[in-house]
Amino acid sequence: MTYEYDLFVIGAGPGGLSAAKRAATCGAKVAIAEAAHLGGACTNLGCIPKKLMVYAADFATFAAAAEGYGWTRTSPEFSWQRFKLARDRELDRLRHVQQSALEKKGIQIIYGAATLVDAHTIAVNDQKFTANKILIAVGGKATKPKIAGVEHTVTSDDMFQLEQLPKRLAIIGGGYIGVEFASVMRGFGVEVVLMNREDCILTGFDDMISHTLRAGLIDRGIQSYCNTTADKIDRVDNQIQLHLTGDHSDTLTVDTVLCAIGRAPNLDHLGLESVGIELDGKAIAVDEFSRTNLANIYAVGDCTNRKQLTPVARAEGKAFADTVFNNQPTQIDSLIPSAVCSRPEAATIGLSESEAREKFGDRVQCHQTEFTPLFHTLSKQKSQSVVKYVTYDDRILGIHFVGMDAAEIIQGFALAMKKGITKSEIDSAIAIHPSSAEELFSVD
Repeated sequence: MTYEYDLFVIGAGPGGLSAAKRAATCGAKVAIAEAAHLGGACTNLGCIPKKLMVYAADFATFAAAAEGYGWTRTSPEFSWQRFKLARDRELDRLRHVQQSALEKKGIQIIYGAATLVDAHTIAVNDQKFTANKILIAVGGKATKPKIAGVEHTVTSDDMFQLEQLPKRLAIIGGGYIGVEFASVMRGFGVEVVLMNREDCILTGFDDMISHTLRAGLIDRGIQSYCNTTADKIDRVDNQIQLHLTGDHSDTLTVDTVLCAIGRAPNLDHLGLESVGIELDGKAIAVDEFSRTNLANIYAVGDCTNRKQLTPVARAEGKAFADTVFNNQPTQIDSLIPSAVCSRPEAATIGLSESEAREKFGDRVQCHQTEFTPLFHTLSKQKSQSVVKYVTYDDRILGIHFVGMDAAEIIQGFALAMKKGITKSEIDSAIAIHPSSAEELFSVD
């Protein structure tokens, strides 16, 4: 049978874009459908605008630190509206860059919500298209807890479009999204209460990261309530009241409530049931090559039950295209670094101590050091960095770092771990001085 396209991609986020461009490079005729903006959540409602917010908030910290370096103390004023205009111009530029890249490769861009009609047919805007292979890369969506009054809350998507900054913000959820927004909003001068139903923030990270980062947030004036959540929310005039339960069972009054309990696969209205695509819980079930139970339909990124990170989706998209269109069966690396873009910043690669001990037992050894970054020796700001290695017979199982430039520093160590570097080899290496990264070469 003849099809209009070799590949039809549903979703133009990192995974879909990566797959479409790679497949086109391999000679495939490709179309990509997007219901919103090119770039997906990462470009428009996630990584990029969030990191720009982090940078914007940092200027308050730099201004406060300047006096220790001999500068006259000043009080800069931040304009949320001016920042939004500058940010949106940059996001629009990035979308045009993506559009240009797709057009140069001959990829047809179709704007609209796509629905599967059958195993080879997709409907978009009352038009039908046929394709030999279909890739689902629709990403995820922010979720809210099922509690009374939750309609008075916002999600992380809404935070980028606030008309004005709140004076007092409550955040339900202590994962990386909640922590990052707590940090950046505090940088803008907002009073922040961060609550998590678990016994600490950042569940799933190494305990050192969870406790060290939480202490850093508290030092910055963020209230952190653990073993606590809201079971009811009321709007009273122009304010919102949260009825808390757990270790802090009282009433909290704020201007804005952010629900940051996680994201779920964005599978509504795709027509998965009508074509018989199997699910794994609430996500699309795929094998190690991103194949669904239907031979010609694949899925990558946050709509599957795999790690929800932009670089992972991008790698999965490229691996899919190499497997299907380049005759190179490819699986992505399981050793994935990640970071929490807060202040203090955290980054990690490999196993946590608890994961390592569960797998290897008492032969696991941990090596940890704490230091003050040189920048903060004159800044008069309290800021400690912590590095932790998790090892097994000199083999490095995990590296965990809280402190300035943690994400940038951990990047190279991720490649070193992939190549099997040992703790002894790191100890014998010569580092750049003075730098924060050199501390990772001298952890006893």
